[in-house]
Amino acid sequence: MKKSFTVREITTAAMIGTVYAVLSIALQPISFGAHQFRVSEALTLLPVLTPAAVPGLVVGCVISNMIGGAGILDVVFGFLATLLAALATRALRGKPVLAALPPVIFNTVIVGTVLSCVGSLPLLWTMLDVGIGELGGCFILGLPLLWALKRAKLFEKTASGQ
Repeated sequence: MKKSFTVREITTAAMIGTVYAVLSIALQPISFGAHQFRVSEALTLLPVLTPAAVPGLVVGCVISNMIGGAGILDVVFGFLATLLAALATRALRGKPVLAALPPVIFNTVIVGTVLSCVGSLPLLWTMLDVGIGELGGCFILGLPLLWALKRAKLFEKTASGQ
């Protein structure tokens, strides 16, 4: 078991977190609320390429939810959903299409529930709405991004732990 991250992996994690937060905040009108489509969710497939993406995504999500989210519940539960999804995506790294499912599932259930509670919205409709946005972010944007990055071999040097 690896005990520490290299400088390259820390830098990679920081860049992924920064890009996630910047995309979410720059596109704030569509990134937050019950009807959301986070373009940044395309990055949730990066754990397929590098373990550094796991902490990067978690930190990026926390920062973006602190700035534009639905309060402390969104920060805490968004952290949880992103962490669980990133770990599951990493575990499924050999099957990219399946690896796109954990962000959809965890965010649909966890974020959908939080938004329903915070906004006094119908639970199933809110979960469905979040799920549709996640499907778009992960499958329509994320898989093509993943395939392009694999082809470009950008993460080969940070793909330790594979």
